[in-house]
Amino acid sequence: MLTTIVLAVIVVALLAVVVGSSAIRVLREYERGVLFRLGRLIDLKGPGLVLMIPAIDRMVRVSLRTVTLNVPVQEVITRDNVPVKVTAVAYFRVVDANRAIVSVEDYYAATSQIAQTTLRSVLGKAELDSLLAERERLNEDLQKVIDQQTEPWGVKVSTVEIKDVEIPRDMQRAIARQAEAERERRAKIINAEAEFQASARLAEAADVISRNPTTLQLRYLQTLGDLGGESTSTVVFPVPIDLMRPFLAGGAVSESATASGEDAEASDTPALPGRNDMQSLIASWMSAQAEAQRADK
Repeated sequence: MLTTIVLAVIVVALLAVVVGSSAIRVLREYERGVLFRLGRLIDLKGPGLVLMIPAIDRMVRVSLRTVTLNVPVQEVITRDNVPVKVTAVAYFRVVDANRAIVSVEDYYAATSQIAQTTLRSVLGKAELDSLLAERERLNEDLQKVIDQQTEPWGVKVSTVEIKDVEIPRDMQRAIARQAEAERERRAKIINAEAEFQASARLAEAADVISRNPTTLQLRYLQTLGDLGGESTSTVVFPVPIDLMRPFLAGGAVSESATASGEDAEASDTPALPGRNDMQSLIASWMSAQAEAQRADK
């Protein structure tokens, strides 16, 4: 009889422990409990100690921490018909635990599917250049669209970031050629602007030099000093063009003098010697030098 009583007490104690463990729940600070009583939703519980009626109440734990959702690789065809593979990451958290459990079967899977669908639809409306250069704007558009879809579920999407955009190799080579051509265009424009500025400076320098002829002579001497160095024995001496002008214009002057002899005699300014006259003068001078050498001998 005593043994039966002891066994009964032990069984009752075990039942009390089991019932007590099923009736008591402890929720952490970042957790909330969605409590159902006979299938009906009652007040949200937590954090801390939560008491439940065994076999009548059922509680579902919901975490309020931010969840990192890796969006799988999506094959997207851009607006300019370029196939690309895009990966992204989304950050979301539950702001209303009751709606997250009641309104949708699995809020995590539903948010993942919405993110994938929205990624393909939004990026499909953008061109390749926009996809590569305007990621911040596209990230904002993705976040707004996904957040609007998940708001009835009590899920808040805070950030969506495009991680990687994989472009076909043929398109990569085309983009590289385009970038190279763009850089060559910029280089040509810079060279043209440099030539324009240099020509403008040269025109200003010519105006300054033309006011004082001595400046040109000083420039000649400076050029001579720049050309002459310690390691060379060649000396380059710039000859003013004025010294060669009579020789270059001799033929034209002689013809004009023959055609207008009367005008040349009446003129006060003597005519410059022609090319034939200069040759005869040089020949006579050379013959005189030869006769002087023979006389010395």
